[in-house]
Amino acid sequence: MPLYIYEEVLPDGTGGNTFELLQSIHDPALTKHPETKVPVRRKVTAPWTPKPFNKIDKKEQLSDRSLEKLGFTKYVKTKNGYEKTAGDGPELKKH
Repeated sequence: MPLYIYEEVLPDGTGGNTFELLQSIHDPALTKHPETKVPVRRKVTAPWTPKPFNKIDKKEQLSDRSLEKLGFTKYVKTKNGYEKTAGDGPELKKH
């Protein structure tokens, strides 16, 4: 079932708060919020299609640069313990 995004229609015709709703493709679009009964309209959005993964993509996704950009911290095991290679996480004590 598709996930649709609806937005509240404010009195001046502009969009307000948004919410998501799983609906059958055969169901008619909502005209009122299911709980608040405020007028709503379905937003037109780009479809989401997952990107196929291959060896190059995985390698790029797990690169130090990509992990750091996504907010992760990466540690690599060395002979003296673990060494931080990416991110803002804490420094680990060396053994």
